[in-house]
Amino acid sequence: MAFQLPPLPWSSDALEPYISAKTMSFHYGKHHMAYVNKLNAAIENTPLAEMSLEQIITETANDASKAGIFNNAAQVWNHTFFWRSMKPGGGGEPTGELAEKIVAAFGSIDAFKEEFATKAATLFGSGWTWLVDSKGSLEIVQTTNAGNPLTEGMTPLLTLDVWEHAYYLDYQNRRPDFIKTYLDELVDWEFAAKNL
Repeated sequence: MAFQLPPLPWSSDALEPYISAKTMSFHYGKHHMAYVNKLNAAIENTPLAEMSLEQIITETANDASKAGIFNNAAQVWNHTFFWRSMKPGGGGEPTGELAEKIVAAFGSIDAFKEEFATKAATLFGSGWTWLVDSKGSLEIVQTTNAGNPLTEGMTPLLTLDVWEHAYYLDYQNRRPDFIKTYLDELVDWEFAAKNL
């Protein structure tokens, strides 16, 4: 069964003024859709077509002959997860068990935000910055291109897309401003807590 472009969890203009409807029309409507279409074309009439997205990602992660399939499958998954990592009226600080685990791992919420922002800003080229649960403790990890922590046995809690197409129309070359806006105004801590 072919994969479909998952619906956004909010309207395409819901994150304005922080992420514009124009950015969403390209990022979701063009880039995310292209990954879905390329994945479907690549797995059509193969055993992979019967697998879940997560199974395809883990099955193809270390197979150089299937790099194109992995890249498109992981980008479909990563983008869907990224949309859910944000919400209108997001930002602020986590609460409950998630806040306790962040403080335990990083020393404070502010220290977490500083480390997350630094890792996102210093990721060379295109990729993703993730908050993950790795064997019961929280870590911030970077993945390049379509990389996904599922391939390392980690549980993603939230992610930030730092490919240029995620922010260039709204922020041009100011990636740090985009990162700060994500943390201060957009991140969905409730989603991260559910993933924990």
